[in-house]
Formats: sequence, structure tokens, C-alpha cells
Amino acid sequence: MSLRSLVLLSCCVWLVACSKINQENYSKLKPGMTKPEVEGLLGGPTECSGALGISSCTWGDDNSFISVQYAGDKVLMFSGKGLK
Repeated sequence: MSLRSLVLLSCCVWLVACSKINQENYSKLKPGMTKPEVEGLLGGPTECSGALGISSCTWGDDNSFISVQYAGDKVLMFSGKGLK
């Protein structure tokens, strides 16, 4: 294995280990939190959508994610899948 491949592999492992999409951060979510509070905890969302004051944002991918639904700027409910 070349040095470049080894460095790339090490960086990938480090990024996965430092992911904010985990059970520990999921357990810190609470109804009523503001969007800035959630983004401070989880970082910027992967995607968001919404209409008429209701929105949904997701962090992660199909295998491991946290989804947060907002009413206005406040967390209404949230769910997660594949968290470690």
C-alpha cells in the first residue's frame, strides 16, 4: 500500500470516528430547541425541505441519519437510524 493510500485511508477513518451523527448527540436533542442550537450540535444539515412554517432537515445518509422536524424555528420531533 502506498503512503498516499495509507494517508487517505487514515483520514477517512478519522472523519467517520469524528462524525456528529451519533447516539450521544441524538440523545441531546430536545423538543423546543432552536435551529441554531441543533446546528451547533450536529453541524449543517445534509438537506432541508418544508412549507408553511413546517420544515424537516436531515443529517447523514440512508444508512445512518438524524432527521429533525421544525415548527417555525423550534424542534417539534426528531428521529434517527443506524446511530452508534
